[in-house]
Amino acid sequence: MKALQFTRHGSPDVLQYVDVATPDIDTHTALVKIHAASINPSDVKNVAGSFSSTTLPRIPGRDFSGVVERGPAEWLGAEVWGTGGDIGFTLDGTHAEYIKVPVSALVRKPTTLTHEEASAIGVNFSVAWLGTIDFAQLREGETIAVIGAGGGVGGAVTQIAKSLGCRVIGIDRQPVDPQSPAGRLIDTFVPFDEHTIANVRDIQGLTKGVDVVYDTVGGIAFETALGLARWRGRVVEISAIGRRRVEFDLINFYRNETQLFGADSAKLGVAESAPMMQAIARQFESGKFDAPVIAHRYTLAQGREAYEAVSAGTSGRIVLLP
Repeated sequence: MKALQFTRHGSPDVLQYVDVATPDIDTHTALVKIHAASINPSDVKNVAGSFSSTTLPRIPGRDFSGVVERGPAEWLGAEVWGTGGDIGFTLDGTHAEYIKVPVSALVRKPTTLTHEEASAIGVNFSVAWLGTIDFAQLREGETIAVIGAGGGVGGAVTQIAKSLGCRVIGIDRQPVDPQSPAGRLIDTFVPFDEHTIANVRDIQGLTKGVDVVYDTVGGIAFETALGLARWRGRVVEISAIGRRRVEFDLINFYRNETQLFGADSAKLGVAESAPMMQAIARQFESGKFDAPVIAHRYTLAQGREAYEAVSAGTSGRIVLLP
């Protein structure tokens, strides 16, 4: 089969378009023919060497949508989707024509999504779900501030929050596209700058802060995130852009009884992610979630170019079509 593979870390130039053996399966695994696979910023970072657990040589890629070609009879021909923090890192990933996954990882793709759309959901929605539902336990009627609302994870958090009946304050350096799924749902937009905390607290009903802060930026935004949380508010962190180490007033932190969570979907393998993907699939099937915008499509042979595009930043999702 054809695949993207890297044998050393570096820029997207280290990716090679190669022929490799199609994986063999046993009674506990299935072979999925990939119809589409998205490229996430974490895939670019993986190739660059940001994850010490990655073993080489490796086919990268965490998200996929495709059809089961070999495996249990009840799954043959089924349209499936998935994501995982092991595939692409310690196991060969999705940027290939086929992928071998445990049978326990198989989840039926929502019928409301195309393969392209389904392949662009996994990482963004799984870490969004992990932070909002599992950790912060966001509830109906609460207010959540989303720092980085214009990004993939921020957009997923916004959709999850609105499906729960929550108020969403979107925060970013630039206004969120009003035609994007998240842009149509944000109740109030606030620019990310030195006045963010004051501007949010000037909003009616938010003088004491918000119930939940989901910070997709971290690092340079960490102090802002803490400053937005009301008494016993919950703060979710998933990144550390611009600054790995941060300082904050510990007395203010414990007096406010702030709860701080770190969320990392990469800790969940493709099989462990399956229950979450099933829950997310139900939301798409019911019409509560909208598909992301697909900005560009590339073939596997154009893999380096596709990775460069993700590295440069885009306003929509980039997918590979084997």
